[in-house]
Amino acid sequence: QVQLVESGGGLALRGGSLRLSCTYSGNIFSIRVMGWYRQAPGQQRELVASIHNRRGDTEYSDSVKGRFTIYRFLTNKTQLLDISDLRTEDTARYYCHGEGIATPDGIQDYWGQGVQVSVSP
Repeated sequence: QVQLVESGGGLALRGGSLRLSCTYSGNIFSIRVMGWYRQAPGQQRELVASIHNRRGDTEYSDSVKGRFTIYRFLTNKTQLLDISDLRTEDTARYYCHGEGIATPDGIQDYWGQGVQVSVSP
């Protein structure tokens, strides 16, 4: 079983920077893709960044491309999301996510509890 715990976030000024961290426990190699989702009040949860666990390929949503950078460090089971040039529309709760590898029982999704990011104008 994999568990995810986020840290970081908080209140920041528009144009500023933040770093979110996600630490995995359990077998990290049971995760195929790591990512960050966010959900603003009244909005659907959206994927903003992802990284393939083994290959290191990254993908970003158009709304964050060029401002968000995702990293993963397999040795210490950590995933980071660096956010720069913060905008008020980045205000949301951010969730660490792990998509499990395919098994005969299906694909398991793992979620952290989320951290709040609030950007003031």
